[in-house]
Amino acid sequence: MLQIRRSEDRGIANHGWLNSHHSFSFADYRDPRYTGFGPLLVINEDRVAPGQGFGTHGHRDMEIISYVLDGALAHKDSMGTGSVLHYGDVQRMSAGSGVRHSEFNDSKEAGLHFLQIWIQPSVTGIAPGYEEKHFAPADKEGQLRLIASGDGRDGSVLIHQDAAIYASLPLPGQRLEHVLAAGRSAYVHLIRGALLVNGTELKGGDALKISAESLVTLERAEDAEVLLFDLPY
Repeated sequence: MLQIRRSEDRGIANHGWLNSHHSFSFADYRDPRYTGFGPLLVINEDRVAPGQGFGTHGHRDMEIISYVLDGALAHKDSMGTGSVLHYGDVQRMSAGSGVRHSEFNDSKEAGLHFLQIWIQPSVTGIAPGYEEKHFAPADKEGQLRLIASGDGRDGSVLIHQDAAIYASLPLPGQRLEHVLAAGRSAYVHLIRGALLVNGTELKGGDALKISAESLVTLERAEDAEVLLFDLPY
């Protein structure tokens, strides 16, 4: 079964300093049709004005993944971690028993564009944790590169859930395939460009829920960057 989530139908929160598009219900945006997909609860596409950001706030029992698309994301947290992330950097913060952090645009001139992803963990009350890794364009070009997984395999960041996230820069004329095991579903979020996913045409910001299928196919890419979530469902 396939279900399309069009970019223009996402929830929008425009606070001036922040323009955010919500794929799922989040904050003041509520839609009972879009409250998550399995353990995938949040995909927010955030654009943050120069020098602005999210002040110190708290989380608990959530796997929070940041995927930077453009600009510089400055992170500080109560674990003593501080870093500035750029395109290709993937950050994982396990909130666990509780953590406080801030996220700011590190530039005073240029905008910041990133995806914030929340995945519900399979365990609660664990010690908070932090990890970041860089995946260069060459690592994702023409292939599905594992960037997050429940066991940290193949150099991916470790998330506390039986889920896997793949990033790709598919090549024109190429067909990529991902096999779904029994009892698994997929969520494909097209970051930019155009792509045919299981015969469905997607454009930047669109997504496709895939359930009761054994294979995910990606083809007819045009300047595409995409995330594929392999999820228990």
